Amino acid sequence: MTAAQPRRRLVLASRSPARLGLLRQAGLAPEVLVSGVDEDAVTAPTPAELALALAEAKASVVAAKPEVHGALVIGCDSVLDLDGRALGKPADAEEATARWKAMRGRAGTLQTGHCVWDTASGRHVSATASTVVRFGEPTDEEVAAYVASGEPLHVAGAFTLDGRSAPFIDGIEGDHGNVIGLSLPLLRRLLAELGVGITELWAPAES
Repeated sequence: MTAAQPRRRLVLASRSPARLGLLRQAGLAPEVLVSGVDEDAVTAPTPAELALALAEAKASVVAAKPEVHGALVIGCDSVLDLDGRALGKPADAEEATARWKAMRGRAGTLQTGHCVWDTASGRHVSATASTVVRFGEPTDEEVAAYVASGEPLHVAGAFTLDGRSAPFIDGIEGDHGNVIGLSLPLLRRLLAELGVGITELWAPAES
């Protein structure tokens, strides 16, 4: 009888608590190692390509670190595509306010790039997931209160689906996890391309 293979190390190349939370809720137990990539230095012709380029940059930097050799590294990045413009985190409260006034009553597409590196084999795969977000019409007072909370300054597109701006989102078309920061169905498919089943990465259930 052969012994079971040890569970692969999983490393998340992101400081996003939302992404970490999604992975943990799905039964995974990733370590976190922030890449330190200068996001402003990464460019691409379209929002979807930018999200993918950022994800690939983050994953590749962390995958190159000797201390993660043998691990699977996940890199993700999100931008909001509004009228073909890539909107990341707003620079300040003024920009966040202007952003919300431009978005309300309209729809944008949240693009999240995903890249998975298998540092044991040196192979990597990547793809972008897209989810349409329909924004409600918060009043100027509601926008001001939301911006004053500080939340929109720390997230792509200046909104969250699982935070204080949730009442201002009328609906989405696509994967809700992708809006929060990571598409678990896409992650499963990328892992499968590398020959890894996502259930093989589940942490042992707590007794």
